[in-house]
Amino acid sequence: MKNLKTLLFITLMSSLCLTAQNNDTKKADKQFARYEFVKAAESYNKLIEKGNGDAYVYGQLAECYYNVFNTVDAEKWYAKALESASDPEMIYKYSEMLKANGKYDESNTQMEKFASMRPSDDRATAFRKNPNYLPKILEQGKKFNVQNADFNSEQSDFGGTMNNGKLYIASSRNDNRKTYGWNQEPFLDIYSLSKNSDGSYQGATLMNDKINTRYHEGLVSFSPNGETIYFSRESYFEKDFEKDSISKVRYSQLYLFKATKLGSDWDMVESLSVNSKNYSVKNPSVSSDGKTIYFASNMPGGYGNFDIYKASINDDGSIGEPQNLGQKVNTEGQEMFPYISSNGTLYFSSNGHLGLGGMDVFFTKEIDGKVAPIRNVGIPINSNGDDFAFTIDEEAEEGFVSSNRDGGKGSDDVYAFKKLQPLCDVLVMATVLDDKTREPINGASVTLLDSEGNKVSTKSTNGDGLAEFIVECEQNFELEVSMADYDSRKVPVIGTNEEELEVRVFLPPIEKLIVEDKIELQPIYFDFDKSNITAQAAFELDKLVQIMNKYPEIVVNATSHTDTRGPASYNNRLSERRAKSTVQYVISQGIDESRISAEGKGESELKVECGGSCTEEQHQENRRSEFIIVSGGPQG
Repeated sequence: MKNLKTLLFITLMSSLCLTAQNNDTKKADKQFARYEFVKAAESYNKLIEKGNGDAYVYGQLAECYYNVFNTVDAEKWYAKALESASDPEMIYKYSEMLKANGKYDESNTQMEKFASMRPSDDRATAFRKNPNYLPKILEQGKKFNVQNADFNSEQSDFGGTMNNGKLYIASSRNDNRKTYGWNQEPFLDIYSLSKNSDGSYQGATLMNDKINTRYHEGLVSFSPNGETIYFSRESYFEKDFEKDSISKVRYSQLYLFKATKLGSDWDMVESLSVNSKNYSVKNPSVSSDGKTIYFASNMPGGYGNFDIYKASINDDGSIGEPQNLGQKVNTEGQEMFPYISSNGTLYFSSNGHLGLGGMDVFFTKEIDGKVAPIRNVGIPINSNGDDFAFTIDEEAEEGFVSSNRDGGKGSDDVYAFKKLQPLCDVLVMATVLDDKTREPINGASVTLLDSEGNKVSTKSTNGDGLAEFIVECEQNFELEVSMADYDSRKVPVIGTNEEELEVRVFLPPIEKLIVEDKIELQPIYFDFDKSNITAQAAFELDKLVQIMNKYPEIVVNATSHTDTRGPASYNNRLSERRAKSTVQYVISQGIDESRISAEGKGESELKVECGGSCTEEQHQENRRSEFIIVSGGPQG
């Protein structure tokens, strides 16, 4: 995808000092300056064949291959150039090419060098913080099914924006266009394809000449009503460009435009106010409410080459002042191709955040004015190639991503995907410790319950007292922890967007529940006018069972109490049923019936004397069970 990723538009600078140019490299350097990387590579190779290779030539040749994503040759010539050079950016690109070629250990070695040379660089900081990030990305599970789209051509095809049943892509399949020196493919145009009832697409149709010109056009986005289209185009069309006085090379920018739907076609093309001949703006994405446009730009004041910005779309259609999304999203590398989905999730591509090589797709979300952690979407959306232009229908859980990965039909292809699992998840690390010694407890049972109290998964802690679970982001849950000879615990946990969440649970010895002549459990509440044992009641009664198993001589009398609602005679009968249900549960867990008796107290022994003005909470406190030790126990 280098043909758009840098075509749209990165000002190229050699990784080595320009004073290394000479008369021998003049022809190749001129081709390089014109972005004619295929021809420039041929010229630099001829110099090397003649014995005129040096660090500058090797570096320029590596840059040529880097920009057309020939990772094997780029790796080779970066390595050669770095034998006598030590430019940090070249080292970073070398590490990227190694990673793209699957040489992860060697890539990490180069990243260590880069980090030591530029310790304050965002990319270095992220690497030092998490140097073993690659296995985590590779092993986090495939959450998508990805298939190469049937409409791809042998040229570059990328994008994937749906509007009113049509799919819009950018493609260089138009053989009537001049070829672009970067990769010897025709200039890019915008096409639409119709979606068939079986989900396939047909009839790649060139959009009209109000949208497409003889220059590059890029990705599109639409207003919520589908009546306005936003798209990228080279500034040559506006006659905005700079011309190098020596090389005569013309340097354009990329601008954003909008057009209005008239009948069945598009017209009234307008340049957006964010455009400037001093920098590029590209990759538009309009929010689902139509009030904000996101885009990428290399305007001054950013953090890297291209950053992601947003701006308001005013009621009259004008665009507000651009706002940089900040250093959490943007790095000293490149962030491009923003896509803001219907649920407010921001997807974008970056080579500055930790990834698999080339550009990877990442996502985040703004919550209460703060940006959630930046997450890698993972495989198979991401590969060791360039992965970009991610779009998704959050309701249908399907969308498109573009990539120049191996196995495609052209240099860039569109891939259709279907989401299989929740994308955002949290690693919950539950550590169970002895409340007295603070030592980890091995073999404790930890159960994950969802927000409705349903048991999702049960695991045993390891020697470090650790049990791990994966939960969906922003979902509340509960951990139920138990262990022989310990008091069980239920720990509610508030949902989060953090990648990892540590929960520490301290279990006190079971004897702490025995206070004088009582076994003090957490209140066992019954629903109003009910006598059946609930899940919460069973959790507490299991502690009683555990104590009675540990002390086989202990004998217990269970008393049940009601609130004051209803006639006293009825409450007496109700409390008897509750007491008997309690005893029956304990017996069902293997305790001999001779060791536990039941007694219904009705409303005769209220815990809270509140008369006729009791709150629901006070009524609940009065609906309780108590456990009196008749004989036996730790004290004999």
